[in-house]
Amino acid sequence: MYLRSMSAENYRSLRSIRMDLGPVNLFVGANGAGKSNLYRSLQLIKAAADGRFSHLIAQEGGIYSAFWSGGTKNHQKARIKLTAEIVDEDTGIIYNYAIETGFRIPAGAGFSHEAQIKAEELTIDTGRRPHMLMKRKGGHISVRDENGRMADYPEQAMTSETALYMLGDAGRYPEISTLRHMIGQWRFYHGFRSDAGSPLRRPCLAITAPMLEEDGANIAAVLATLAHTRQDTIDLDRAVYDAFSGAALSIPEPEEYASFGLVLPDFPQRIFQPRELSDGQIRFLALAAALLSYRRPRFIALNEPEASLHPDMLPALAGMIASASADSQVWVVTHSDALADAISERCGVRAKTVIRRDGATWIEGMTLTGRMDDEDD
Repeated sequence: MYLRSMSAENYRSLRSIRMDLGPVNLFVGANGAGKSNLYRSLQLIKAAADGRFSHLIAQEGGIYSAFWSGGTKNHQKARIKLTAEIVDEDTGIIYNYAIETGFRIPAGAGFSHEAQIKAEELTIDTGRRPHMLMKRKGGHISVRDENGRMADYPEQAMTSETALYMLGDAGRYPEISTLRHMIGQWRFYHGFRSDAGSPLRRPCLAITAPMLEEDGANIAAVLATLAHTRQDTIDLDRAVYDAFSGAALSIPEPEEYASFGLVLPDFPQRIFQPRELSDGQIRFLALAAALLSYRRPRFIALNEPEASLHPDMLPALAGMIASASADSQVWVVTHSDALADAISERCGVRAKTVIRRDGATWIEGMTLTGRMDDEDD
């Protein structure tokens, strides 16, 4: 699965932006430029697949907080529109998914601050020509049946429900189920809690874990799966050694619970438990579990991963990102020039500088079609 392009309209500081994406996508820029809004727009695409689209906007403060504050022209509908073009590299199939959400109409169903899903479209291109697979307007859904005809779906969608989730869960539409599954594997890591009650600092149930949960709660199981199921921790050991000046992980074989500790070179006879580690140490280990897991997500997004890390840890972090990019498409938002330079050097990519242009988020040097100026030749 490969996210080839994305676009966003009227979402927070994203007035209207479209951009092509590559294997590693690196974003830098000043505070307030809108880097995190680009990241969040893709989180909303995943939320549409998970059935949590309206819930995620509600967590952000509701539709009034999420909508572009610059106003719209009289002939334009006041809607947030997000699109994603996704290529299944195994089959060559290209999926184009779009979702529009807006405000409740007077006396309409739903709640006043709730994001009301107005429209969805899913087209599919198998190499001949694109054709419509699903179209939703209001609560009405049309879907392509086994005979290739658009037919009414028997259920009306509520204003908070996405058709992508409903049909992807119905078992009758394999292409929609495939897309929903692919997007559902995306992972977004926006920092990790490092306080005393953080799930990173607690043992977890000993269940083999192919990838890290977004809150990091299964970190001990992820590390144990690498050590005792795959029995290959070469990349992990190297990253920990480089980041902590010769330290090593201790990962006992789990019984009922999985756990881990850190052996520091100055105290070789002692295993430091997660509750004893610094914020930077525990967050680095969470990033290691995210980037070096048994089965890496097809798409990994990191928002300011350098937070709380000592500068000496950044080269090791960049190395893990480069390693992950062999299997995963990676999206990194950072304030750190040192991290951006290290990623650029290891991955052979140039950082995209996020700026404000006429009050809206834009990428410096990007054309209106979403390509960078130096890619047009």
